Amino acid sequence: MASAACVRARLAVTVSALALAVAAGPALAQEATQVEDVIVTAQKREESIQQVPIAVSALSSEALNERKIEGGSELVRAVPNVSFSKANFSMYNFSIRGVGTKAISASSDPAVAVSFNSTPLIRNRLFEQEYLDVARVEVLRGPQGTLYGRNATGGVVNMIPNLPGREFEGFVKAEAGNYDSRRMQALINLPIGETFALRLAGAATQRDGFDHNTFNDTQVNDRDLWSTRLSAAWEPNDRFRSNVIWEHFKEDDHRSRTGKQLCTNDPGPTTVGAVTITSSLIRNRLSQGCLPGSLYNDAAYGVPNGGAFAHIFLASVSLGQNAANQTVFAVPLGTDPYAGLTQSRDLREIATSYDPVFRAKNDVVQFNLEFDLTDKLKLISQTAYAKDDYYSSQDYNRFVSNPIFSSTDGLFDVLGQPIVGKSFLSGGYYTDPQLGTSNRMISVDLSRSDNRQWTQELRLQSAFDGRFNFSLGANYIDFKSADDYFVFNNVFTFLAEYYYNVDVALPTEQGRQTAPCTPTTPKECVYVDPTSLENLAGDGHNYFRSKNAIHTRSWGVFGEAYYDLTPNWRLTAGLRYTDDHKVSTPYPSQLLLGADRGSPGSSSGGYVSRGYPALDDIDQRWDAVTGRLVLDWKPELSFTDATLVYASYSRGYKGGGANPPRVDINPTVIQYQPLAETFDPEYVNAFEIGTKNTLAGGALRLNATAFYYDYTNYQVSQIVDRISLNENFDSRTWGVELETVFRPNRNFRLDANLGYLNTKIADGEGSIDVMNRTQGNDDWMVLRPWLQVPSNCIAPTRYVETILSRPFPVELQTLALQALCGGSLRTGTFNPNFTSTLPFWRFFGFTYDPLTEAPNGGRGFEADLSGNELPNAPNWTANVGAQYTFFKDDWSLTLRGDYYYQGSSWARVYNTEYDRLKAWDNVNVSATLENPTAGLVFQAYVKNLFDKTPITDTFTNSDDTGLTANVFTLDPRLVGVSVSKRF
Repeated sequence: MASAACVRARLAVTVSALALAVAAGPALAQEATQVEDVIVTAQKREESIQQVPIAVSALSSEALNERKIEGGSELVRAVPNVSFSKANFSMYNFSIRGVGTKAISASSDPAVAVSFNSTPLIRNRLFEQEYLDVARVEVLRGPQGTLYGRNATGGVVNMIPNLPGREFEGFVKAEAGNYDSRRMQALINLPIGETFALRLAGAATQRDGFDHNTFNDTQVNDRDLWSTRLSAAWEPNDRFRSNVIWEHFKEDDHRSRTGKQLCTNDPGPTTVGAVTITSSLIRNRLSQGCLPGSLYNDAAYGVPNGGAFAHIFLASVSLGQNAANQTVFAVPLGTDPYAGLTQSRDLREIATSYDPVFRAKNDVVQFNLEFDLTDKLKLISQTAYAKDDYYSSQDYNRFVSNPIFSSTDGLFDVLGQPIVGKSFLSGGYYTDPQLGTSNRMISVDLSRSDNRQWTQELRLQSAFDGRFNFSLGANYIDFKSADDYFVFNNVFTFLAEYYYNVDVALPTEQGRQTAPCTPTTPKECVYVDPTSLENLAGDGHNYFRSKNAIHTRSWGVFGEAYYDLTPNWRLTAGLRYTDDHKVSTPYPSQLLLGADRGSPGSSSGGYVSRGYPALDDIDQRWDAVTGRLVLDWKPELSFTDATLVYASYSRGYKGGGANPPRVDINPTVIQYQPLAETFDPEYVNAFEIGTKNTLAGGALRLNATAFYYDYTNYQVSQIVDRISLNENFDSRTWGVELETVFRPNRNFRLDANLGYLNTKIADGEGSIDVMNRTQGNDDWMVLRPWLQVPSNCIAPTRYVETILSRPFPVELQTLALQALCGGSLRTGTFNPNFTSTLPFWRFFGFTYDPLTEAPNGGRGFEADLSGNELPNAPNWTANVGAQYTFFKDDWSLTLRGDYYYQGSSWARVYNTEYDRLKAWDNVNVSATLENPTAGLVFQAYVKNLFDKTPITDTFTNSDDTGLTANVFTLDPRLVGVSVSKRF
């Protein structure tokens, strides 16, 4: 973490630069060159950015190129109080003023709306593809419900493309750089006659991977993508205009969805009360896999305690006996697949036997009509269709296990006869239908989604000469999404085949053989999907699958009225009515769940052997009235050329949704505490004051904003019981923002912005921290449950001590510890050889019901979140960019440098040492040689000059895989040169 002195020094540089600009402005006014005016459509009409009473930042295509902002993730370097991170699954979190998309659900809405030419896209690739032929990008901060599509509580990012014009135009650009990077861009604008024009733009990028996979000796996290945009415009007369846009994006490479996986290893306790633990098996069962240590310590580059995994414990089935009459287990009892392993401290170095696969495809078609009903009234129609497909698969852990499977060669049955016939572990290697053959544990995940969206918006806008004007609109969105998340593990498949599906009627000389899993099989049956990853049927129970389907239909009517109280005072009043209807179809997960065809029960706890039956639809409806009220003043001041002062109140809303469904477990076999099926909508009351100033004859612009948010039901999720559980928290936020552009002469320009953010979760809010379920209470301990129970639990320390003090075999003690979490041992159905109807732990002299005697049904103690900061809400953000241009005849050489700083923040609402994200900074430089007359531009640049790898965000995985942390970082140092020609 940067020291307080360093933080103060960096911020002092930024503030000093702003102060210098203000102080120097009057003195340099006579030789000043005016700052270019930026025309925006933040209020759905063309206006100077300095005349819009909204906190908005706008970047033209020239500004994007100067700062080398080539995609949505890099907007953080140009907009105050903004942060960005990729997400663990198929989306991302773009946060404005601490408000982002921390809810992970197919039914959740983005808090910051991403719009393509003013059409909101619920799912998009605008933060993965690179900007192509962009007119400008506008970032509006704060709730925007009365102006843009659906309500956005955080703000709007609006990417506005260039449209066909009436002049012939062409452009080509070629670029090369390190990591064997190759880029091409081209466009052509063709006017056809007096009323019609076509515009075609395309871009392609290829580069080698940023990360080194030491196990396969390959470079991963490469890019291979291309984009095209075809647009046509028809303007038959002065009163009618229309255009149609089709944009296509495709990526097919080996990019990693997430970064390296970190873990502070939890070896488990050595003592419990007065009992000393000597068995590694017992210590493993009392380990949660990873401890909540700082991600910046050396210990974080460890591996989880794999011996704590329930699937590893259960895989210790007997295969037979060797020549020394010793029992050979498939996976020896007490095995830790990661024992002795460590990781490199290089965040760009991983070790995996499975290189990632990444494919994304997105199409957007937009049809726009404008008709001037009169000289003062305009009718606008926007119709859009978007289709998005996504597929990403990678190693679940990003490190390779030790060999764990025993060989079946040369084994004998209990009668001493050689086991012959089919051998499922010939040579010690197990073959998984999805993951292939290996004697190691292999785990791979797959995130895929299929989405489509229809949008229709109508607006009526006035342009009266008098005091009053208005904008009225209505829109409708129809969105369908099918999201899947899979986790494959060859130990899962092994258990399905050789623990549950063993045919005990076969002769002993056939060994442990499986029987087909059919509807008539009179045994416990867990279906193993025989299809490959690339052609996955998706109906197997030998892997985890979270299947989510959502259909959202939303309509709204909205409008704003503008009234000039005096020539210098204006009142803006806007209202919106929103009606949201979401239908979620829950498909419970079925990992290693089956059905016993010979009896009504199932020892695994399942109801079906194959497929994912849906539960009843979850039908949710909300409606909300939101709006904004703005009073702005344009005073005539002696020390400014133009000033706008405004104060506003706005009310924002974002719909709720349904949490993904949990495991479909029979409660007579395994019981656990119910979780919320749905989560609530968000609401925010936002108060803002701001001023926009032009000084020094137009050479200086200085804008400032202060805001206060009162937030209700902010949506945040974490993995609980293998699902993304979304919770709601009240909070409040306040902050200030400064933006300036200073151009004292033709040669020099300074851009700077500064943001301060203070967030606080409301008093009385609480949540269970999966990394610290006991909250430091020594009277309780974390335990690993049985395989079908997804999450860890807590149990009284005194009961754990009692079990470990009894002179029973370690295996029996282990089963008793699992029983403390609830589950099948309570009724005796867990083990078919155990027929007692009494609760299992009565053999240890006590009775215990975790669902009624433990806090929150055994899930743990709630952490007090009162006063904690919101996640991904850095207190400080700052950027200073300076450029100097040398002119010689028709040529100009511009040297530019940009420095960006982001203060420390938290990855989760718990604000623990584990959650801390340290401050980081970034430097980018470029040199541009240009001949405007010839249309030639040569550019060289370096991004991330000092090759820094900060942790920008992290995601905590599930209990049953050890609570590892997926971390995200920046791209490494990138060096490139390009040449472009405009004609």
